Parts: sequence; structure tokens; C-alpha cells
Amino acid sequence: MEKKLPVGIQSFEKIRTDGFLYVDKTACIYRLIHNNVPYFLSRPRRFGKSLLLSVLCAFWEGRKEYFRGLELEKLEEGNADAWKTYPVFYFDFNGVNYNEEGALEKALDFKLKNWEKSYALESGNAELSGRFQNLLVAAKEKTGLRCVVLVDEYDKPLLDVIGNRRLQEHNKEVFKAFFSVLKSYDAYIQFIFITGVSKFHKVSIFSDLNQLTDISLDEAFSALCGITDEELQRYFRPEVQMLAKKQGLTESECLAELQKQYDGYRFHPYGTSVYNPYSLLKAFFSKEFGAYWFETGTPSFLTERIRESGFDVRRFTNRTIYAGEAALKDYTGDTTDLVPLLYQSGYLTIVDYDRGKRRYTLCFPNEEVKYGFLESLMPSYVPKATAGNGLDIFTLEEYLENGQLDEIRNVLTALFANITYTVPADPFEHYFQTVIYLVFTLLGKMVLCEMHTFSGRIDCKVETEGYIYLFEFKRDDTAEAALRQIDSKDYALPFAADQRKLFKIGVSFDSKSRMLEGWSVGE
Repeated sequence: MEKKLPVGIQSFEKIRTDGFLYVDKTACIYRLIHNNVPYFLSRPRRFGKSLLLSVLCAFWEGRKEYFRGLELEKLEEGNADAWKTYPVFYFDFNGVNYNEEGALEKALDFKLKNWEKSYALESGNAELSGRFQNLLVAAKEKTGLRCVVLVDEYDKPLLDVIGNRRLQEHNKEVFKAFFSVLKSYDAYIQFIFITGVSKFHKVSIFSDLNQLTDISLDEAFSALCGITDEELQRYFRPEVQMLAKKQGLTESECLAELQKQYDGYRFHPYGTSVYNPYSLLKAFFSKEFGAYWFETGTPSFLTERIRESGFDVRRFTNRTIYAGEAALKDYTGDTTDLVPLLYQSGYLTIVDYDRGKRRYTLCFPNEEVKYGFLESLMPSYVPKATAGNGLDIFTLEEYLENGQLDEIRNVLTALFANITYTVPADPFEHYFQTVIYLVFTLLGKMVLCEMHTFSGRIDCKVETEGYIYLFEFKRDDTAEAALRQIDSKDYALPFAADQRKLFKIGVSFDSKSRMLEGWSVGE
């Protein structure tokens, strides 16, 4: 019988009572609970933050029955203070459109009113922060236990309005007044845990609550969210076998494909690599290797900011994106500060660390993110490069598979003729390099394609079943000069014994006309 997979289910109670599979993280959660300090954890969307808080909520509410057979139950054996029913204040900022004026205040008011009914309190005309203070005091007096405060996706009211600076600043001020209570009423609080995608610098939660412990880059908790390779082998062996059978793969081939598609997230340079849990569960549920995380959407403002800022997108795959620890932990809210936002949102991950320079190297974590993100970038540069008009990657791949040189040239010519220039001063060189990079990197999803960005190697090599293409691109030079470079540097020599037909193609672009001007082919 197939296990019930908790795709999109964030309730620990539902998972445990309805027989869904649960990957046991409770040994790590036990350490959090018994350290008894206020925590903050940043992780990308769809990474299990809400489920983590649901587990914490169940523990502090004394729901021992949900933990039967789990590590936490064993670890709490003999602890007389375990499984008490603490008063829990759980703030979930999901499910609300914060673009409306006063939406954050309404969400907080709704929560407070429900709790005030439970403790027989009147809200009156008191400020939101004052009502929260009254609740903390009343809860401790009624139960004799200090309060537990859990905050899920605290930053959603800030990220939703990232294009509206006035409303974002307003929501920050609301937070400043409301959550400053956590510091001044510390004597009434047992445990605090706050999650979000981004840690906004200078937001009250972090500037006022200076005792908050940020574990986002803590090695001990690097696998708290996500699924490790060991957990994959331990919990999902039957699912791997069924997926392998459906896809016509061996079990080892299936594991390799899963790793290539969904693994690679690292939240500490020496921490355990983890799979995206949402994509992994969806792949097992659908028995297909899909781009499931990207189905939930990539913010359009992010792709637009990358284009407008002139960010060199080639850095995404050549491992030249660097950041310090402060940049990875704190996000200023400035949309020009792209690297921290890309990391915290899950589009980049840690791949290396220079201890001497205290510098992190960032890159795409896996192929799902790599190709999904680059596909989302393409319309920002070439809006007409969509399926159905002959300018899409699939059409180009078909021409390459069939050796149709004229059609390949026509697609590349049309792509550059349709590049968008929103600012007259935008340098053609940036667009030239970016579109070439995007086109041929995306081709790598379907055929063997390598892009190079430094001298001494061919600019681009494409291999299909019957053909090999060696491309050299020149800007403000001739296609013949590009072709001569291929010959003079013997780029074709490694394929001398290859039975496939080889084309050497020199391509030239003109900065003034912003067009593909020259095309020269040698064999």
C-alpha cells in the first residue's frame, strides 16, 4: 500500500491523525525547545517552515499523542515537566492580501479578538500592542505558565508590498509597536520562534528584540527544514522505486535524477545538503520530474530588477556571486540589493566558503531552480520568445537536432531583433551577452550544450545525436573573424574522430543596429 504523502499539508495534527508520512525532525526540535532562547529562522517558501511551527505548537500545547513513536517522545521520557499545556499565541501571516490599506492591523485584530474571548478580556479602545500585553499577563495568571509565541511568515506583510515603499514602511511601524512587547514582557514568555523568507534589517522584531537568536546559518540546524539524502533513503525507498519504474529508470538512476533536480540547498558551508521538500513530494506523488517549486510563481519584480540593474546573469552559473554573512542574514528591503534576496528566496544557495576572507560563494542549487529561473528571465529580455511564434527554445532545439542551419540563423536573428530596450542608454553589450547566455544555457536542458565566458575556449558548443556545433560570437567584428578564431585555436580538434557532422559557425552582432549582422559556416 502506498504511503500517504503530505503534499501541501502543513498541519502536524492532520499528518499524525490522518496517517500521512512524517519525516521525523523532532530530535533537532528537542534541542530547540530545551535551549529555551528566542529563535529566528529564514528559509525559502515551500520549505516546511509552517509544518515546523505546527510541530512546536503541538509540543507546547502538550499534545503527547501526536508524538508517539517519534524521537521527541523518547527524549522526553522521565521528564516530569514535559507535556504541560502552555498558552500558545500563534501568529500566521499567510492567507491575507496585505496590499490593502490596514490589512495588517485587521489581521492582528482578528487574532487578538479570538484570544481575548478565550481569556474573558475586553479589547476596548486599547492599541494592538496594549491588548497583546494584556493577553500575555492574563494567560500567565490563568495557567500559571509562561506564554509561547510562534510567528509564521512574519515578513509576508512586507514582501507583499515590496513595490509600495509607503505601505511597507507603515507595516514596519505596525510591527515595531506590536512586537516590541516581546522584549518588555520577557518575564511572561517561555519560548519564541519566528520564521520568514527574509530577515528585514531594522524591523522591530530584530532591532528591538536583540536577544533573538538567528539560526538561519547555524550548522546544527541546517537540515531542520528540507529533506536530507539519508532521510530520502530511509523514508522514501518505495516511492523512489515506483518513480523509477514509471520513468523507465533503475533505482540508482532515479536517485541521481532526483539529486540533480531537487537537492543542493545548503544553509551552512559545512552543513548537510537538503532537497526541496515540496518538489520532492510532488515528484513522488505525480511520478514525474517536474518543476513544481516554480509552479508556485517567481516574483515578476525580481526578474525585472535583474534586467533593469544590468546584473550579469552569467554569474549565476560561473560561481562568481559572493556575499558576506551579514548580507545573507539581513535584507534591507531595497530591491536593488539582489544577492541577499535571491539567496533568502531560494534561487541561490551556498556552494563554497573562504574562511580567510569570510566570503560565501553562491550558485543555483539544482537544475529545477537553474532552468526555471532562467526561463522566467527570458521574457524580460525578449518578450516575444514564447511558444508558438518560432522563437522559443524548443523550436531552436528542433532545428539543431536536424542540422537546419538557415533556420537556426533565422531564430537567432529574430531573437535579437525583438530584444526590449527600456532605457536608451542600456549598453548593447549587456543584452548581447545575456540573451546569448540565456538561449544556449536553456538549450542545455535538452541537448549537451556548454557556454564559456572566458578567452581560450570556444564560446559555445552544442552536441546533438547527429551534429556538433561550435559557435564563436563577435560584437562589432566580422563573422569571418569569428570563424578564423575557431580554426586558429583548433577548437574542432577534440572531435576529429567523431562520426557526427561538425559545423563551425562564426556569428557577428552590430552594436549600432543591434542586430545579427554576420553568419559564416565552416565544416
